[in-house]
Amino acid sequence: MKAVDVIIKKRDGMELSREEIEFFINGITRGSIPDYQAAAWAMAVLLNGMTERETTDLTMAMARSGEMLDLSGVVPLAVDKHSTGGVGDKTTLVVEPLVAACGLPVGKMSGRGLGFSGGTLDKMESIPGFRVNLTREEFLQKLGDEGLVLAGQSGDLAPADGKLYALRDVTGTVPSIPLIASSIMSKKIAAGAQAIVLDVKVGTGAFMETLPEARQLAELMVAIGRLSGRKVVALLSDMNQPLGNAVGNALEVNEAIDTLQGGGPADFREHCLVVASHLLVVGRKAVDIDEARRMAETTLQDGIAWQQFRRLVTSQGGEVSVVDKPALLPQAPLVETVAAERSGYLLGIDAREVGETSVELGAGRARKEDPIDHAVGIVIHHKVGDHIGKGEGLFTIHANDLSKMVAARKRLLAAHQWSDHPVEPLPLFYGIVE
Repeated sequence: MKAVDVIIKKRDGMELSREEIEFFINGITRGSIPDYQAAAWAMAVLLNGMTERETTDLTMAMARSGEMLDLSGVVPLAVDKHSTGGVGDKTTLVVEPLVAACGLPVGKMSGRGLGFSGGTLDKMESIPGFRVNLTREEFLQKLGDEGLVLAGQSGDLAPADGKLYALRDVTGTVPSIPLIASSIMSKKIAAGAQAIVLDVKVGTGAFMETLPEARQLAELMVAIGRLSGRKVVALLSDMNQPLGNAVGNALEVNEAIDTLQGGGPADFREHCLVVASHLLVVGRKAVDIDEARRMAETTLQDGIAWQQFRRLVTSQGGEVSVVDKPALLPQAPLVETVAAERSGYLLGIDAREVGETSVELGAGRARKEDPIDHAVGIVIHHKVGDHIGKGEGLFTIHANDLSKMVAARKRLLAAHQWSDHPVEPLPLFYGIVE
């Protein structure tokens, strides 16, 4: 078998066999297939697509390219949640403790932020001492002992995906739906997940900007789950405005803590309860979504989820005194609340612009090697549909540099769109794919 023949076959729109896909992925992993051939193949996939069966074979080949974690000796059923990324999406910080507090263990491997989408690991590292780089043995031990662990992904898991993603990023092939789906699902399967809830974001602050694109991705990932023997549910959720109010690492941790203690923005709280409820159903802790919802609400109200979050912080070396008193989290030296320049209804908030402004302030990274300032970020005070009076606080900027604050103020004012007439609030969810 030759790599060029596999490329030509996909270039001509033909369906690849499992053997051809495994040969090609193994060659990428070993380095016997050079980058230029891998890039040509990725472009052929982008242009001609893949069937559900092809994409599942690709997913499993990438999952098997490295270590495959087996969690069955530690927990009876391994569940995981994945978000396709968004602005202000700190859902993991609330959902995982909430679900674990209901008796469903969660071993989660998360990523760092890149571009306008924030990363869970960066947020948790706002807590002094919190360790995300765990060995395989530490990961399994903490999962068994605490029922909850949150760590960075090992380089030994799905290494083919890492190599292929780096090529996609510089060859214009990132938007390929089969390559996105297989990238996400290969890492989840390699990490031992048997039941997965996917939070597929839709809108200006998401990688999938339209509902048809997001639905196509969700349906393909659910099909991969079915064909690979995993239970997968996908939620299509809105990302046309930031989720919650806070955008920025320590600010988002603070908001998550507030939510776990019974407060938090209404949209974020509801989003977390919905995601947690689906996890409890796929994890067989609840027979249906109504029972799962009652369990999740009770755990949140009783403070059990908050105590689970504290145990997570302590277990991984974080200073629990900081989460007990969030004022001890990193604080930006410059803080300014900007008032509305007019009265009216909020027609829209450009979520991507908010996310990119947060990156410019230093809360995210344009390149993987860029440093993070955990203290800086933005708090958006209103939601689409709200009526706002002139002079009322519109957003608050947390900055470390005056020139960056001035630039952020201008961008954020332009990101808010206005209407003189009432505006319908945006939905939290657009549908479920099962």
